[in-house]
Amino acid sequence: MKTNKSFAKRLKVTKNGKILARSTGQNHFNSKESRRSQLAKKRMNDFPMNNKDKSQFLVNL
Repeated sequence: MKTNKSFAKRLKVTKNGKILARSTGQNHFNSKESRRSQLAKKRMNDFPMNNKDKSQFLVNL
């Protein structure tokens, strides 16, 4: 099975195996957002994923 590279590039695996992903909705239409919510969207968030999904997307990471 091949790794889905387009999706794998959006993820970061921590030392303990936790998966972090960028939060969605920050490409455009951000001027109406408060500054606090704009900055909150920039942070990496915990990405819940079960073992089956991990094996599908993170084979060669």
